[in-house]
Amino acid sequence: MTDTTVATYERTRPAWLKPNLWWLVLPAILFIILFFLIPVISLFLSSFDKAMPGQITFQGNFSLDNYERIFTKSLYYMAIWRSVWIGAVVSAVCLFIGYPLAFIIARTLKPGTATLLTILVLSSMQLDMVIRLYGLMVLMGDKGLINSGLMALGIISEPLPLMYNAFGVIVGLVQVTLPFMVLSLIGAIRSINPSLEEAARSLGSSRWHVMRTITWPLSLPGVYAGTLLVFALAISSYVVPALMGGWKVITLPIHIYQQIAEVGRWQFGAAVAAILFITSLFAMGLYILALRRNAGGRV
Repeated sequence: MTDTTVATYERTRPAWLKPNLWWLVLPAILFIILFFLIPVISLFLSSFDKAMPGQITFQGNFSLDNYERIFTKSLYYMAIWRSVWIGAVVSAVCLFIGYPLAFIIARTLKPGTATLLTILVLSSMQLDMVIRLYGLMVLMGDKGLINSGLMALGIISEPLPLMYNAFGVIVGLVQVTLPFMVLSLIGAIRSINPSLEEAARSLGSSRWHVMRTITWPLSLPGVYAGTLLVFALAISSYVVPALMGGWKVITLPIHIYQQIAEVGRWQFGAAVAAILFITSLFAMGLYILALRRNAGGRV
């Protein structure tokens, strides 16, 4: 090979094939291996170990009793179903509320106004989650501002059950995860060329028809990403079901905490955590399939 050919090959070779760039990702790879892969593998190994209260280390006593207990007792498999449907409802509500807000921010022409709106979205994430949830409890409690105001106006005669049920958990999760949905949608909507929408309007399409046939399909990658992120955060949340559900809405994270922190059954808690992890992976698989379908199989 001539020097010119070698130089041309070096310029056209993909960046990920250049050996000197691997050093840049080595710290991230080591971090993922050390703090993600090893703990997850240890988790799965422990879930197949025989349950022994107070025993943390892996003993090698292979058993399927932990998983059999999960899928034969309604207390646990109903918690799986409850976690999934709450996560799905939270994702749908966040999408319904967040899409118009993200569209307004993405289509705002003044950079200062768009920045201000984005800061307002991000500001809710700057306050600690527990403090925000206690604020919701003050608002939605039996003697909170909502019930007190409605009773003072004579609209209701007794407090509405706004907390310590699935409704309270869903409201709390929506309040926590909504910014993640909005941020995911803003980038996707901004990437849509406005000239496409203008061309459709010039040909006689209504605003609703443009939204349904152009804007919405082209923003689906952001919709999928935001929905996946919100769903993963919702089904793995422990603080929100504990505070807003009052330990009455039992989800998988609640079971994990009870089994490990209260009972000391690390092996069974690991099995419940493995089910939660597999559920998240299944949701990610659906996301990839939907994205491939939307991209025409190019993903």
